[in-house]
Amino acid sequence: MWYEINNESSVFTPAILVYPDRIKENIRRMVTLAGDASRLRPHVKTHKMGEVVKLQLEQNITKFKAATLSELEMTAQNGGTDILLSYPLLGPDIQKYIDLIREYPNTKFSVTVDAFDACAQLTIAAVQNNICLDVFIDIDNGMHRTGALPEDALELATKINISEWLNLKGLHIYDGHIHVSDFETRKTACDNDFSDVSELVTRLQNLGIIAGELACGGTFSFPIHAKYPERTLCPGTPLLWDAGYKSSIPDLDFLNAAVLVGRVISKPNGNICFDLGHKAMAAEMPQPRLEFLDIDIQNIENQSEEHLVIKTSAFKNLELEDLVYALPKHICPTVALHEKVYVVNDNLATETWNVVARKRTF
Repeated sequence: MWYEINNESSVFTPAILVYPDRIKENIRRMVTLAGDASRLRPHVKTHKMGEVVKLQLEQNITKFKAATLSELEMTAQNGGTDILLSYPLLGPDIQKYIDLIREYPNTKFSVTVDAFDACAQLTIAAVQNNICLDVFIDIDNGMHRTGALPEDALELATKINISEWLNLKGLHIYDGHIHVSDFETRKTACDNDFSDVSELVTRLQNLGIIAGELACGGTFSFPIHAKYPERTLCPGTPLLWDAGYKSSIPDLDFLNAAVLVGRVISKPNGNICFDLGHKAMAAEMPQPRLEFLDIDIQNIENQSEEHLVIKTSAFKNLELEDLVYALPKHICPTVALHEKVYVVNDNLATETWNVVARKRTF
């Protein structure tokens, strides 16, 4: 099978295996769906690895999106030339952000804002450091997490437009609240929620304000926003893919390029115990939080920090130390639990990559 490795005895578990050839193919499919690499601004939160940034650069993707300063720094270190930090900057993060701008003068940095107070803090820092900061207005068109409502964003854009220290580069519109499997239903929801954004862009134009780049969506809405050539696309999960999106977005055709690997560590009471606890995979999803590639799950008996106990019909075929391969339901926070991943080429785990941006900045 494509995911199996021939040097199992040399691999520590639990671990993540990544497959560069499959990542490259996923990037190619992303570009094909977008129509052109210039339309893509992929999120780096899924992988958090410089090597994956470089694989995208090889296919002419130069714009990226990040959620943390560590992700921002990692992307700049590995050649990203245009990086949007889609997260509010407050407190000491502002000065760290400005320090990164100075450290990487050949990279374009921008950050989202959604409130006058946030703009005020950025302006104070910009004046103190004698630097003009590029900003995207974060728009709330239904997610209700961060962002200004479209009707409030108009006044915010007007204030930024006359600022000497803030430069409006675009609008950031993340519609992660849309989780509909059926494509047509999802498209209707996406288009309906975007109507207020389109009206905002028109009103800005009437005021002589250029809205700039429209950085849109995530993975669920990727194929919908791709139909509108004026929009930039911000998927992240398609780079590695996972069991959750594989089942919930059947219209997207990407390859699983990251596999969770564990070992049989015990066979208690007719069940199988693996070294695949909460600390090996994202635990926020309902069970089952993984999809085994080579065995069935009849029932999840127990999962704790370091253990996963299941009932399976494969009980008699599994021995202590046997390796098992699985797809996490949610790959992004799963990757963040691992300091390194094994890189698989020709069915051999040949090296490791550091998950650099899993760390914080202090």
